[in-house]
Amino acid sequence: MRSPRKLLAGVLTGVVVIAALGWALSTRLRSPADEAARRAAPRPSLITAAVERRKLASTVVVSGTLEYGSPLPVTLAGAVGGSSELQRATRPPRKGRLREGAVLMEVNGRPVFALRGSVPMHRTIAPGAEGDDVEQLQRALRRLGYGAPRSGVFDRATIAAVTRMYAAKGYEAQQPTLTDRQTYDTLRKAVQTAQETLATEQKALDQGRDVLPLKLKVRNAEADLAAAKKALAQAGSRRLTPEEENKLAAADAAVRAAEEKLAEAEQALNAARNQPTGAPAPTTSPAADTSLLEMRVANAEADLAAAREARARVMEEAGQARETRLAELRKGLRTAREALAGAQQQLRQARQLSPTRLKVANAKKDVAAAKEMLAEYARTYGTSIPPGELVFLPKLPARVHKSSVRAGQQIEAEVATVTSSAFMVTGAVDAAESELLRAGMKAEIELDTGRTHPATLTAVGAEAKVPGAEEPANGAQPVLLTPAAAKGLRAGEAVTARVTVGATEEPVLVVPVAAVITGADGRARVRVEYAPDRTRDVEVRTGLTADGNVQVTGALKEGDRVVVGNG
Repeated sequence: MRSPRKLLAGVLTGVVVIAALGWALSTRLRSPADEAARRAAPRPSLITAAVERRKLASTVVVSGTLEYGSPLPVTLAGAVGGSSELQRATRPPRKGRLREGAVLMEVNGRPVFALRGSVPMHRTIAPGAEGDDVEQLQRALRRLGYGAPRSGVFDRATIAAVTRMYAAKGYEAQQPTLTDRQTYDTLRKAVQTAQETLATEQKALDQGRDVLPLKLKVRNAEADLAAAKKALAQAGSRRLTPEEENKLAAADAAVRAAEEKLAEAEQALNAARNQPTGAPAPTTSPAADTSLLEMRVANAEADLAAAREARARVMEEAGQARETRLAELRKGLRTAREALAGAQQQLRQARQLSPTRLKVANAKKDVAAAKEMLAEYARTYGTSIPPGELVFLPKLPARVHKSSVRAGQQIEAEVATVTSSAFMVTGAVDAAESELLRAGMKAEIELDTGRTHPATLTAVGAEAKVPGAEEPANGAQPVLLTPAAAKGLRAGEAVTARVTVGATEEPVLVVPVAAVITGADGRARVRVEYAPDRTRDVEVRTGLTADGNVQVTGALKEGDRVVVGNG
């Protein structure tokens, strides 16, 4: 017979086995309802984001290219050299740094100098030329150390400085051509011929007529007139004669002496009036002493007034005498003019009107015309600067970015493009973003390597257009940025620039833009989760928006969870 203890153990073992089998079956076998509940979507939950405290900055992104700044097309203002032969580049512009006074290129073997200035070259600068362009040239010559006056006139000193500049670069300044020299010589000989003809005709007119006394009378009258003019000019420039100057000096001495006596009398009177209390009593009464001194002062004042009146009379008499002298000299001048006119009239009457008289008149006109033509030509004759041999650029040094001509090519239009030595970033933004941009805004340039460089927005719209660049598509507006430094930058490199259009000065509370709800009343709110799946509305005021976040103020604190959507 089994013992009761063994029987109990067997029963317990069986119960445990049955329970285990039941648990195992229950974990693997599910009812259809349980299976459907298992496969159903989980209960929706809130999507939230934390309220953060940080600085917020709004930027406009510009994709652009690094280039050297201020591109400027260069054209020649005219011919290089003095000849009219075809203009061909014998040495085209070379890329690289261009300093003031350097030779940009050669045309027909002649140099084209680069100088700093804002007035464009527009004419041949010939002897006697004057104007802003000449003054600009003189400033450049002084900067380069060749020396030049500040007259604004292309005179001999300026020509000498230009000659030194050309010689320093191994060239000769433009001299008159063979044609110019031949023209000048022809005009000079024309003057000589006209003068010879006039002398011949004048001799023929004077022969057989005793007009010598009348000629002498005319010459004497001319000399008398010149002397009268000179005497009047000298008298007009001198106010006093030596005798009047002596009288005035004596009157001035009398005035000074009277002033000194008045000063002494006033000093004595003041000393008597201001005598100290403890001084010894005077032998006479104080009233008698001061009365005498006051009388002396009064007499001295009277003497001074008389001296000044006497001086005034001297000046008045001198002025009257001067007017009298000038009137007499003017009368003498009129008399001399009348005498000359009479003598000339007598000489003209003595000469009968004749064909010879007409020939003399015509010969005089020919001489005047020949001299005028020679003088006109001589004003521009000599060393000159042809319009194409100077190029004035706003800023130097600069960089020759590209050459538009090759050796042997005919010069027709643009010869090169120069830029500044500083970098710029050119790009474009759509019209809406361009409204946010203003010149002077801070920016940051990011290279492909990830390195960033500070920059400044220089221009937007038409002011940012680069000469020769294509127009942006789809109504976009060009923008121009200037890096703060050139170190680490390479021309032609593609970059991304971010222009800061707004930023908070201090850290502020920010939430995702999607968390802000505008109610029917027009007020902005956010839903704050204060317990799992439980929220409350909090009214806020919004500020700067950037990168999908917005600045908010209200009953919020850093770390609060705001609802941005439902799961």
